[in-house]
Amino acid sequence: MSEYSTILIEAMAILGGLGLVVGIMLVVASKKFKVETDPLVEEIISILPGANCGACGYPGCSGFAEGVVNEDAPIDGCPVGGFEVAREIGGLLGQNVSESEKEYPFVLCNGGVNCVDRFDYIGFEDCNAVMMLSDGEKGCNYGCMGRGTCVRACPFDALTIGEDRLPHVNRNLCTSCGLCISSCPNDILVFAKESERVHVLCMSHDKGKAVKESCTVGCIGCKICEKNCPENAITITNFLADIDQEKCTACGICVEKCPQNTIAIR
Repeated sequence: MSEYSTILIEAMAILGGLGLVVGIMLVVASKKFKVETDPLVEEIISILPGANCGACGYPGCSGFAEGVVNEDAPIDGCPVGGFEVAREIGGLLGQNVSESEKEYPFVLCNGGVNCVDRFDYIGFEDCNAVMMLSDGEKGCNYGCMGRGTCVRACPFDALTIGEDRLPHVNRNLCTSCGLCISSCPNDILVFAKESERVHVLCMSHDKGKAVKESCTVGCIGCKICEKNCPENAITITNFLADIDQEKCTACGICVEKCPQNTIAIR
């Protein structure tokens, strides 16, 4: 056997020995420093949908499960699982959970193609990127940029950008996780209850003349809706109509009277 072969065998033996020693040390360390998981946490994890979206405010489903067991997180804190998951967790913990009214993301803007562009934007298809250029390309600084940041934030493919350059929510796919809402730089997306049927599709606080110059469907603060509402559910604040959903009966009078077609009923 050559001297080179002997050196190679010795080197391999040394490396093999080191690997064995390190392996034994890792096994011993894993047993000594093993963190015992609460069986209740594991049971709750098995109930959760496993989306790991973070919409609950915790780092994944395991973090939320630990929060529930430690009484830091509410039982109904998983928006993806909804009431069914909350009820199952409640049954596991011996607590009753009442079902609340379902909420979905709602787009408080009808601008899109109805709003003028101040310049032709060429760049990343991202609303935040567009907003860095003089508050966006749109004539209205309050409106939707239509560049799909909310669409990409949704892990359930529940949003699409339509031909009107506005996001549309597919309720059959939406889990109300709220990630699209938190991703919108202009706060256009908000949660709305199913019973809240009448909405002002505008966020602008500009005066009427400025609104008309930039958008054909923006609120001009004319107070016609406020004067005609039989329930006194509408007030104009800072040139923008606001609907008190508790008072609103969805009679539709404001929708008919609005000269800008800003108010919609669903």
